[in-house]
Amino acid sequence: MTGVEREPASSASGTGPASMHGHAADHLAFIRRTMERAGTFTAISGKGQIAIGVVGLTAAVAAGGQAGPGRWLAVWLGAAPAAVVIGWLGLAFKARRTGAPLMAGPGRRFALGFAPPVLAGAVLTAALWRVQAWDAVPPTWLLLYGAGVVAGGSLSVPPVPAMGACFMALGIVGFVVPGAWGGWLLAAGFGLLHIGFGVLIMVRHGG
Repeated sequence: MTGVEREPASSASGTGPASMHGHAADHLAFIRRTMERAGTFTAISGKGQIAIGVVGLTAAVAAGGQAGPGRWLAVWLGAAPAAVVIGWLGLAFKARRTGAPLMAGPGRRFALGFAPPVLAGAVLTAALWRVQAWDAVPPTWLLLYGAGVVAGGSLSVPPVPAMGACFMALGIVGFVVPGAWGGWLLAAGFGLLHIGFGVLIMVRHGG
């Protein structure tokens, strides 16, 4: 016995645990920011994709019964805003439920990758319609929509870029086969592909 009592290591100032807690919080915040910058975009909703597919099939059936290309185009242009709203709501609900960032990190990069090909498709649609190249419109839609999904989906779960590649393949086929097949290809793409991959995302990637 030396007669000198040892003080407990944590009782020197009472700030040890608080300091450790502060460092841990800083590390967690850093990890979270890093994951948001480099992570994958997981808010793609399988249920939303299925609903978009139903809209696509409905539009394909309705457009097929129209007399003249103008009315055909009007049906698809009318379906597009509905699909956009459904897709956005699906993203928002899933992002809120899973805590995934919607407009930051990978979510923002997904949007930046997806938007340019879709905008290019809109411009080309107007150009093709002006020269009455109606048969080229469906494969152009499929090809550029697929390119947007591949570009944005490279930051998402694997089924998303795979779906985009299938859209692109349909678009390429559309430029080879007779123009009368355009409506069927649109139904297969905007209808069946959305539904099929939507089911896959819903089952394997959280809804």
